[in-house]
Formats: sequence, structure tokens, C-alpha cells
Amino acid sequence: MSIGLIALLDDVAALAKVAAASLDDVVGQAAKAGAKAAGVVIDDTAVTPGYVIGFAAKRELPIVGKIAIGSLRNKLLILLPAALLLSYFVPWIITPILMLGGAYLCYEGTEKVVEAVLPHHAHAHEAKLETVALNPQSFEDEKVASAIKTDFILSAEIMAITLAALPAGNIVTQALVLAVVGAGITVAVYGTVALIVKADDVGVALARNEMPSMAGQFSRAVGRALVLGMPVFLNILIVVGTAAMIWVGGGIILHGLEVYGPPQIHLGVEAASHTVANMAPALGSVLEWVTVAAMSGVIGVLVGGTLLPIVEFAISPAWRRTKAIFR
Repeated sequence: MSIGLIALLDDVAALAKVAAASLDDVVGQAAKAGAKAAGVVIDDTAVTPGYVIGFAAKRELPIVGKIAIGSLRNKLLILLPAALLLSYFVPWIITPILMLGGAYLCYEGTEKVVEAVLPHHAHAHEAKLETVALNPQSFEDEKVASAIKTDFILSAEIMAITLAALPAGNIVTQALVLAVVGAGITVAVYGTVALIVKADDVGVALARNEMPSMAGQFSRAVGRALVLGMPVFLNILIVVGTAAMIWVGGGIILHGLEVYGPPQIHLGVEAASHTVANMAPALGSVLEWVTVAAMSGVIGVLVGGTLLPIVEFAISPAWRRTKAIFR
């Protein structure tokens, strides 16, 4: 009996070592794959605060929480199984789907640019798209839904980049890595967003510190700096987020055109980036990246500008008629 028990314990220990090694492998692969999606993660972090601005302070964290839950649901319940199934059965369809998502990002970003540059035209455009919300709850629900839709596209790109970075093989390991990356990125992004949107409230609390000591003076100075600086920072973040949507969307489309588009587009971008990089070899890689990013942005604006009238005069009226039929 004792020998059998010792053998059983040895087997359990061996299994535990295998499980630990597998866990380490999953974590290691998740870290490497998640790092490749860092650019899209930054874009996601920059875009989201724009959906929270304008609401009462007491609604900011609940709204961030709703978007975070929607994001996690997107990643784990929809995108993770869809990515695994599509990559196994119809891998060719992933790129076209990502291109459609990229086109949506281009449209959203370009619409925000039009709203900033031509506010009267933007209001007319929005009026044709949908009825204006009649109450604060409807407005909040629309904002949350819009944020989750945008997050879905960015999350799809994150999951696709992660899956592409994983070695072929065990589908269970791939699923675990995607789950770890999806959950980790969601916590990181929306934790950061929560800190950003509540920083001004923290500043107010620090500014009200009445301690006469040096620590109190420092607290008040930091608080005043946060209160005065956060509106400027949030406005900058809105600009960065809008640019990121156009840039990421254009980059997704540009990447797709390498497979499905005329080769002249890809070759032209590649030649331009190499030409610019050769102008200053010491900064070659940086200049090459900037050139590709700039051309991705140009493509994003062109695609978004093309989609604005299509959505306004064709897609949106068809969508309204469809909703009216099923009411």
C-alpha cells in the first residue's frame, strides 16, 4: 500500500510539473503575443475616454464598467471562439473581415474629424443617420453601444494579431493564450481609462487638502495641476484617439490590400518608406514606420470620406426601414 501510495504521489507530482510547465508556456506565449498587439492596445486606450466625456462624474465609472464588460464579452464569448473556428476551417476569410472592421474605424474617425471641422454639416449628417436621443439614459446607452462597437473592431484586431503570433499546434493552448491576452488587455485598458477619467476628481480632493505642512502644500499644488491639466489632456486624447482610429483602420486595409489589392499599392508604400528611411540611415526604422503610418492615415481618410455619403444616403435609410419593419 505504501509503495502504491508513493507511486501515486510521484504521478501527481509529475502531472503538477507538466501543468506548471504548460501554465508557464501559456503565460510566456501570452506576453509575447500581447506585446505584438501593443499598438492597437494604445489606440483602444486613447479612443475610449472620448465616449465618457460630457457625463456627470457619478456616471463615469459605471459607464467605463459597462464598456469594459462589453469588451470582455466581445473578446471571450465572441471573438475567441470565432477566431479559432475561422482560422481552422476558413482561414482566408479573416483578412476580409478585418478589412471590413478597418473600414468601420476609418468611417468613425473621419466622421469625428468632420464633426470638429464642419460642425453644422456633422449635425445634419447625424440627424439623417438616427433620431437624437430624447433623454440622458438613451444618450448614455447609445454612447456605451457605440464604444462597444468600436472596441469590438479593435478587439478583433488584437485577437487576430495574437493568434497570428502563436505557433500552430494545440488548440487548447491557443484558446488559453487568447483568453489570457483578452482578459489582461481589457483590465489594463479600462483600468487606465478609469484612472484617466477620474483624475480630475482626485485633483479636486488633493486641492482641498487643508494641511498647513509642506506635504499639504504639495498636495494642493498637485491637485490644482490635475484639475487644470486634465481637460487639456482629455482634449489631446480625443485628438489622438480619432487619429488612431483612422490610422489603425487604414493600416488594417493596407495590410489586407497586400493580399487582395493591386500589388502597386503595397509596393508603392514599401518603396516610399524605404526612400524616406534612406534619407537618414540613423533613424531609418523610425522614419520607415512613420511613413507607413502616415500613408495608412491617408488611406484611412480616403476610405472614411468615401463611406460617409454611402452610410448617410444608402446604409442608414435601409437600416431605418429594416428596423421599422420589425417593430
